Amino acid sequence: MELFFNPFDSLLCILLGISFTVWFTLLLVFIIVPAILGVSFGIRRLYMKSLLKIFEWATLRIERGAKERNHPLYKPYSNAIIAKEDTSLEEEIKEIRQSGSNKDLASPPEFEMSDIFYFARRGVESIMDDEVTKRFTAEELETWNLLTRSNNNFQYISLRLTVLWGLGVVIRYGLLLPLRVTLAFTGVGLLVFLTSVIGLLPNGRLKSILSEKVHLMCYRICVRALTAIITYHDSENKPKNGGICVANHTSPIDVIILASDGCYAMVGQIHGGLMGVIQRSMVKACPHIWFERSEVKDRHLVAKRLSDHVEDKSKLPILIFPEGTCINNTSVMMFKKGSFEIGSTVYPVAIKYDPRFGDAFWNSSKFGMVNYLLRMMSSWAIVCSVWYLPPMSREEGEDAVQFANRVKAAIARQGGLVDLLW
Repeated sequence: MELFFNPFDSLLCILLGISFTVWFTLLLVFIIVPAILGVSFGIRRLYMKSLLKIFEWATLRIERGAKERNHPLYKPYSNAIIAKEDTSLEEEIKEIRQSGSNKDLASPPEFEMSDIFYFARRGVESIMDDEVTKRFTAEELETWNLLTRSNNNFQYISLRLTVLWGLGVVIRYGLLLPLRVTLAFTGVGLLVFLTSVIGLLPNGRLKSILSEKVHLMCYRICVRALTAIITYHDSENKPKNGGICVANHTSPIDVIILASDGCYAMVGQIHGGLMGVIQRSMVKACPHIWFERSEVKDRHLVAKRLSDHVEDKSKLPILIFPEGTCINNTSVMMFKKGSFEIGSTVYPVAIKYDPRFGDAFWNSSKFGMVNYLLRMMSSWAIVCSVWYLPPMSREEGEDAVQFANRVKAAIARQGGLVDLLW
């Protein structure tokens, strides 16, 4: 059998090798090494400012198109609570009657069949727009961020904007997504490998220091996998060992956002699959608190394990999200009292995302974890602010529920969120 040498195949292999080398070198120099050292070149913030200018220009183009066509552009509303003018029952029924067939009668009857529409409308409004339900849907945007998922309320997309949107799709899926997936696998892979190695060391100061360094490094790489631009405020109030850090909950990435600025002991239920592998490797290097499914149902057992942890002042602060579910970045809902019964110092943290670059809210009833992460990594960026609030302790005569509500109110006030009583 005669073999033929094809120079084009060799050239292709050389080009692929060079491309991979350049790609990995750029990742190493501009992302991975800065993440390890905890420094930033300012590229992400420059990228954010450029996107803001493009979003403003796109929204102005849409409004101009609506004006040229003499059409009132639909203004999307915010999911924040908007006060409505109070009107009486008689006024609203009169308004309904005026649009009916008997509006010209000199003496309208005391009752018309159309009157029931008032009660039907109020009932439907209460169901569709109650304060609780709308906190589990993504908040609306007032500007178009060139993402199809946020374009439902905007009309008159010109050819120029369509071309710009198409260019954005190519950039997000052709360049940013592969880069982010590579970084995510790098961060998670290093976390599993290095924590497993550190777990072989005897317990002591060296093991604790190495564990903290590894966790910070890997979380910072994962933050860059989301192109997360985070602004931390009042760092002097950061949680300290032996305390409990509580924060409002919008997304699973809340953990990465906080853990990239400090080390925490995580609390959660034991999972299987890839998540289980990560949990088992992490607990070897750091005293995280993972519960079996049967243990989670025993509130007293959970409180006992948390209490034992915070009594040891050498252990990392515990990170807890007392809401127990994700809320859509507009509000703070009821805090479960278990975390506030322990009697330890509580360090409140407020997290607020900027939805213009990507919606960080996880609607778990609509999207699975893989689908959600794909949406995050195909967004423009994840931009958020984190406020460390002064530590709070339970006051004399204050029960756990009152303490939880006081902490919740402080978080809502600092983050500009609605404090829901429910």
